[in-house]
Amino acid sequence: MTRALTLTVTLLCALLLALAGAVGVPHRDLSPQQEARAQRVGDSLRCPVCRGLPITESPNDLSAQMLREVRDQVALGRSDDQIRAYFTTRFGDTVLLDPPRRGVTLLLWMLPLAALVFGAAALVRYLRSAARAPDAPDAALLARVERDLATRKDLS
Repeated sequence: MTRALTLTVTLLCALLLALAGAVGVPHRDLSPQQEARAQRVGDSLRCPVCRGLPITESPNDLSAQMLREVRDQVALGRSDDQIRAYFTTRFGDTVLLDPPRRGVTLLLWMLPLAALVFGAAALVRYLRSAARAPDAPDAALLARVERDLATRKDLS
């Protein structure tokens, strides 16, 4: 009976340890201000899998892990910029919902503006040319119209 009891207790301890490992270590308790700051930083980080959602709204496991890391870094006293830099070094600038305007991203920011300026200039040019009245009627055209009118009078 003692051997069975020892085996049962050992199995229960192993089960509890396995469950504790599956659940994971809870993140540090944050004050309401720290939690609000972690949410604000999380709102500025993009889910690497979803690509359209911040990590605070993504249902993805990777986003949940990233948000836990944000909370841990807030608890350690790191600044918002330091936390963003931490994720940028691991995932690149694409992890930021508002990437810095340099290099290729600068080009991506400037293209719509350039297209807008080019389109406005083309529209102004077209409207100016359409608004211009002809200076003088074309003599050949007038002669042809008069000839056609005279031919019609002769037919009637």
